[in-house]
Amino acid sequence: MRFKIPASALLIFAMCYPLAAQAYIGPGAGLSAIGTLVGVVGAVLLAIVGFVWYPVKRMLKGRKKAKATASEDDVK
Repeated sequence: MRFKIPASALLIFAMCYPLAAQAYIGPGAGLSAIGTLVGVVGAVLLAIVGFVWYPVKRMLKGRKKAKATASEDDVK
């Protein structure tokens, strides 16, 4: 008993089989892709810094202000 592969399955397989692409990407497209990637990574890093640094900065400023008021109370 032999297993027969339908002709339509062979046709679909042949159409999906990857061949060498005859394409050219110019240097402008490559530089644009790199620039976009750098911009997206930079935006994500700045967003992280914004969510972390500014609350820490406010906390440190409040601590410094509290220390200054405590030292003024000690002087009086």
